[in-house]
Amino acid sequence: MQIETERLVLRKFQYTDDEDMLKYWVSDPEIQSMYSEPVYTTKQDVKELLDKYISAYEKDNYYRWAIILKETGECIGQIAYFLVDNNNHFAEIEYCIGRHFQRKGLATEATKAIIHYGFYKMNLHKVQICHKSINIPSRKVIEKCGFVYEGTLRDFFYMDGRYVDRLYYSILKNEFIGLK
Repeated sequence: MQIETERLVLRKFQYTDDEDMLKYWVSDPEIQSMYSEPVYTTKQDVKELLDKYISAYEKDNYYRWAIILKETGECIGQIAYFLVDNNNHFAEIEYCIGRHFQRKGLATEATKAIIHYGFYKMNLHKVQICHKSINIPSRKVIEKCGFVYEGTLRDFFYMDGRYVDRLYYSILKNEFIGLK
């Protein structure tokens, strides 16, 4: 399940990732709110999250990777197929990367790597992804990966006293092959 790219290693989470997770993303309210996850502030909170991630690796269709920066060995984020439908050959991606590592092409690099994994190792026909309308950096990652806009679920989230749309995109295997 490990994947290597030019600058990253995508691998299963380990308990030793806890400090980097706290340092780079799980304790950041803005980062966590962009993909509707709670904020974790203690090592015990992170251990419980890691318990959930690590124990789930025993399932056949569980795909979650720690994003490790090759240069430093630090865990700078996570990426996953959080919804997998084997009957219809599609899956949906979520990702999160620490603020310090954004706008450097790392999320795009990780996303392209697991799209490839999905099409060639999981035998997917379609990969989908979504973002909150206020998450412009995520939209840019999605566009760089070649996803096609599918539609908007209007006023899907209620955040900070206002409604926010959820935008959906997808890419088909034959479209991804064309991007190579």
